Amino acid sequence: MAAVTVRNLPDAVHRALKARAAAHGRSTEAEIRAILEAAVRPDERLRVGSALAAFGAALDGLDLEPQRDPSPIEPTDFG
Repeated sequence: MAAVTVRNLPDAVHRALKARAAAHGRSTEAEIRAILEAAVRPDERLRVGSALAAFGAALDGLDLEPQRDPSPIEPTDFG
């Protein structure tokens, strides 16, 4: 897992981070991770699983065992 060092962080910002972390019941480091993750992965992002579930629901479910056409296929004539 990657590590990041933030230099020259003002004391007031560090105090505010500590207070915010305490209000959320986590460490300052965990609070910083949560802030960074929220900044780069907003809640509005597309969640593929949720999108697929909604797609299936819109179609009244999906038939995962389709019936195949048993008729023979005519070969293609390239001549």
